Amino acid sequence: MRHLTEISDFSVEEISQLISVSRDIMTTPQSYIDSMRGKVMATLFYEPSTRTKFSFEAAMQRLGGSVIGFAGAENTSVAKGETLSDTVRMVSAYADLIVMRHYIAGAPMQSAKISEVPVINAGDGGNQHPTQTLTDLVTISREMGRLDNLRIAVAGDLKYGRTVHSLVKAMVRYPGNKFYFVSPEELKMPDYVKELLSEGQYEEVQSLEDVLGDSDVLYMTRIQKERFEDVREYDRLNGTYILDAEKMKSASENMIVMHPLPRVNEITEEVDSDPRAKYFQQAKYGMYARMALILMLEDMKKRGQHDTN
Repeated sequence: MRHLTEISDFSVEEISQLISVSRDIMTTPQSYIDSMRGKVMATLFYEPSTRTKFSFEAAMQRLGGSVIGFAGAENTSVAKGETLSDTVRMVSAYADLIVMRHYIAGAPMQSAKISEVPVINAGDGGNQHPTQTLTDLVTISREMGRLDNLRIAVAGDLKYGRTVHSLVKAMVRYPGNKFYFVSPEELKMPDYVKELLSEGQYEEVQSLEDVLGDSDVLYMTRIQKERFEDVREYDRLNGTYILDAEKMKSASENMIVMHPLPRVNEITEEVDSDPRAKYFQQAKYGMYARMALILMLEDMKKRGQHDTN
């Protein structure tokens, strides 16, 4: 049985297939209305979510399936002391698919080992967010026409930013891509991510203005207050990078701006009207990417396909 707990669980060929299916869903959504009729998806969200949770629920319902689950474990038996493994065993008896967001890194990976149904990682602590990465790949492919030979600037919280960890792990598999890691010293990209890249594949810089003119993709992230133990440290770093209309003047005419959302103050609202701003479209693409993912995992389950990792 196949799961998606990190982006490397899918091969480049399978990602290409997913992008192709998502495009077909965008073009002919009526062809997929009953694809998951009679199937149940469980959403186990131990951390807050808007886009990821809603897009998964919309994806399943648009495919004809139904959704059970929770947003906040305080109203479940977890509050009574039930372990994660027991919760997963019980839910996998009721559902055909589990989508999990958890504050502990690695929780979805451990859950996949005991679940009787496919598990999708919808974000685990500051570690990985593979379905956001699938959303990002669909967006880049659709807007740029390719996934290779791109100059990608990722800015903000690179230490705790699970979305950028997953994005780099995915984009390094395509030839010719170069990364600019833009962050303050305290929020630098972790070594385990940089180790995936050769020395010439990335540059670490602290100035956003230094890379705007050279980038094909600008991926902004927020400074994540919930990851800081000391709120004073958050207050000091918050607002380090703010993209506004003035800065956009120095960016390439063909550059696209992405953001996993929610934003706080790192992109001003005046940028929203710039045709290069793709973050709200990106969020919509996320529903189609997750529809394609649900269909692919269901097909893999029917064919008895197992993890090779």
